Amino acid sequence: MKKILITGGAGFIGSNLIRHLHETTDYQIINLDKLTYASNLNSLDEINNSHRYQFLKIDIADAQQLQKAFTLSPDAVIHLASETHVDRSIENAAEFIETNIVGTYNLLQQSRELYQSLSGLQKSQFRFFHVSTDEVYGSLQSHESPFTESTPYDPHSPYSASKASADHLVRAWHATYQLPILISHSANNYGPYQHREKLIPKIIANALELTHIPIYGDGTNIRDWIHVADHISATMSILKNGRPGETYNISANFEQTNMEIALQVCRILDELYPIAQNPFQASRSSETADTLQSYEELIRLVADRPGHDFRYANDCSKLSDELNWQPQHTNLTSLTETVKWYIEHLTVTDQ
Repeated sequence: MKKILITGGAGFIGSNLIRHLHETTDYQIINLDKLTYASNLNSLDEINNSHRYQFLKIDIADAQQLQKAFTLSPDAVIHLASETHVDRSIENAAEFIETNIVGTYNLLQQSRELYQSLSGLQKSQFRFFHVSTDEVYGSLQSHESPFTESTPYDPHSPYSASKASADHLVRAWHATYQLPILISHSANNYGPYQHREKLIPKIIANALELTHIPIYGDGTNIRDWIHVADHISATMSILKNGRPGETYNISANFEQTNMEIALQVCRILDELYPIAQNPFQASRSSETADTLQSYEELIRLVADRPGHDFRYANDCSKLSDELNWQPQHTNLTSLTETVKWYIEHLTVTDQ
């Protein structure tokens, strides 16, 4: 039975991954999370008492605390813990440097020491899997081909620069110490349990609360979207069959402008939860609610963020060719299901 240590397991992708592992494998799962504003342990209530699940409140930037976790001798590390919000990185880059760079260094050091103590099959199967982002590649123009694994790095925000730095550390520990590493660069994720400061949950929450929906610039910035369940299936494919030392891009080839996403979400809400049936309007001015015909009317263009990348797009042909992976979620259907989930869980997600 494998024992997997997951950092950031109380976050959006981490909690979805842990639930998937618990439902589909017999792995022992160690969830390591320092519980920031973006963490939500409620998302793991259903497995909280499982004998195969253990939670440790640990900050990966604290090397002494982290050492305790590695006494449990995991067979693999999936490193998801990260400060990820670009706006927050612009306001205060220090936390991103501390968690994303120093924290990754600490994990690499502990993993290296553990790996060097192993032998036989356990050593040959050990993996350090660093989950990164397509933002390390910088920005594309409309006519340019998607990012590949050999695209040069060109990060433009403190967040993406910190993730790029972490990527380089991970590769260096493979080259220098032969640590068997894997790296993935995923497109933008959406799905249940995402923090409401992210674009899609923010659109849903603001619309339901009948407050303005802010969209940066002119709304034409393009993002490559993937449902979190597809990201997790790709992650498992890479963990099980990826070649140590390799990087894999993950994408569902669903490019949308920010305005297109906002309009699609608003139109789904108009169908599922018309303004006239919206209970949040009771706390708003009845005049405001009465004048709205569609949630689209709440969309507002706001001043662009500094250094805003225009377009992200991933070529994941390496992942599909080598590991025979394909996304399974139909984009609009999955987006509708995501909106339904937030309608049912808005008060929980908002806490």
